[in-house]
Amino acid sequence: MTDPAAPARDMTALALRLFAWGTVTIATAFMFENWLIHWQNLPAARSIFHGGGGLAAAAGYVVAAVVAVMLALRGQAGSLRNDSARISGLVTYLARSAFFIVLLLGVVDVTISFLRIEGLLPLFVSPDLETQLGQAQWRGPYVHMPLAALGLLLGLVTRGLGFIWLALLVVVVQLVIVLGRFIFSYEQAFVSDLVRMWYAGLFLFASAFTLIEEGHVRVDVLFAGMSRRAKAVVNGIGSVVLGMVMMWTILILGTPTSASPIIGPVLRYEQGQQTYGMMTKYWMAVFLAIFAMTMLFQFAAYVLKAAADWRDEPDTTPQTAFVAG
Repeated sequence: MTDPAAPARDMTALALRLFAWGTVTIATAFMFENWLIHWQNLPAARSIFHGGGGLAAAAGYVVAAVVAVMLALRGQAGSLRNDSARISGLVTYLARSAFFIVLLLGVVDVTISFLRIEGLLPLFVSPDLETQLGQAQWRGPYVHMPLAALGLLLGLVTRGLGFIWLALLVVVVQLVIVLGRFIFSYEQAFVSDLVRMWYAGLFLFASAFTLIEEGHVRVDVLFAGMSRRAKAVVNGIGSVVLGMVMMWTILILGTPTSASPIIGPVLRYEQGQQTYGMMTKYWMAVFLAIFAMTMLFQFAAYVLKAAADWRDEPDTTPQTAFVAG
């Protein structure tokens, strides 16, 4: 016997898939638009309505919409949990890559800073390169960006997340600071910079993965006693109203002008006040953008998971190519 409610359920599932995948693709197009505006000096997408260009940025949003529709239609053959798992797999890849990026940046930049302050850099590089390595505007694009690309590659070819190791490294570096200060009377700004950068990476990058594992602290006074479907409603609505709105707020308010808190520091390759410290301060702004994007994506996945719970879909989601093993 045909279920008369099946067409409506299918349309609802399609709408949810479009919402989730649209969030992923439109947010990506939004960041692409900011790259066009602030780094390529091209007009925003809205300029197309005023005859001021903006074709490239507008094309990014059109492509994003098309891709979202394709992914939503492709997922109709499976359950909402499958789409949720795919988005979570993407988030896991981004978090894993971010770990490698922050690890590589920390090790390489702190080594360069140590060699500079101890006068050992001329033993390894030419005088011209020594001067360039002392400038954030050179070290950023020619040292940091290749390391970031390597981190993205390592995120593809590895499985597993290294945040436990990053937490251990933070403790080790903090111990080095204590031993150096109170036993060897040696203290340099770049070591404290390293702790701050790794701490920031640890908390910002691990947040989305912790959401995947449902490891965030909940106040379960009312939630714990709810039925499965009631919990699904709370999780779905909460993900949109509290989670996604907050992440979009961070992205929108952090990127409108060249002086915005996310865009400004990266445009200037901003560094700390210490001349011989690490030159990675601008990466804190990048970390904030990565945090907002990964959390936004995972909240979208959470909406699909909540909808699957509401519909009583069986949990048979397979491991995707991105999910850490």
